Amino acid sequence: MLNWIGIAAINLAIAVALGAFGAHGIKSMVNAQQLAWWHTATLYLFIHALGLLLVGLLIRLRYTTQTTAWLLQIGVIIFAGSLFAMTLGAPRWFGAITPIGGVLMIAGWVWLAISTFRAQQY
Repeated sequence: MLNWIGIAAINLAIAVALGAFGAHGIKSMVNAQQLAWWHTATLYLFIHALGLLLVGLLIRLRYTTQTTAWLLQIGVIIFAGSLFAMTLGAPRWFGAITPIGGVLMIAGWVWLAISTFRAQQY
């Protein structure tokens, strides 16, 4: 079993670093739209890293499965990663995969609800 708490902590460290880089490192190198993409990506990375931290605890307590964690992790990589990439110069059509990440994150939260309701029945 993967250590989802550790993975969440790594995500949080990356979110802090990328947030600081967005606030100080690239601010003068990108336009307002690109900076907004960076901020959105950082916000979602933070929120979902914190969520993944909670999910890691719930997995250890057997309230949910690793499916929840995988959906959240892959979703945030695709969602935030595509926005970070576009900010750094990837073609704008690259943003077409951003919603796939969003759908995976939504699926992760829905799976958490389903699995915790199931756990409550036992």
